[in-house]
Amino acid sequence: MAKSGIKNLKAFQKKLKKRVVDNPTKHLGNLVLRSASIVTETAQDSIRSGGKTGRAYSRGSKVHIASAEGEAPAKDSGNLATGITFKVVKEKNAIIGRVQSNSFGLSDYGIHLEFGTSKMRPRPFMQPALEKNRPRIKRIFREGGYVD
Repeated sequence: MAKSGIKNLKAFQKKLKKRVVDNPTKHLGNLVLRSASIVTETAQDSIRSGGKTGRAYSRGSKVHIASAEGEAPAKDSGNLATGITFKVVKEKNAIIGRVQSNSFGLSDYGIHLEFGTSKMRPRPFMQPALEKNRPRIKRIFREGGYVD
């Protein structure tokens, strides 16, 4: 097992002061940006990866296998995965990372898949991406000096 630690405490303290004390907004924004990027990539990968177990149906000369209830949506045109974006915004005293599904003008499409409709059970992809990365995000903020 690899060991990690701080080899030069003075250099670390100087770097931490520069980041957190001298420019905390920029530093925190970078941590939020990294975190949002990770969640975005995970959500996109969950759609693009194979192994869906839902209903199979013909689409022209091809067979499409849909996702089953509880699975991330199956890739079809690729618009859903491509439409997942992130941005970092400052609102009042908070820096917020927003990960959202734009789906090229189909603004409700991602919402319907994530939460389901009266005719379709949910195919979540955003919340599972966040949950999968929660420990990694906590580590990012811990290493950045913001949480214990």
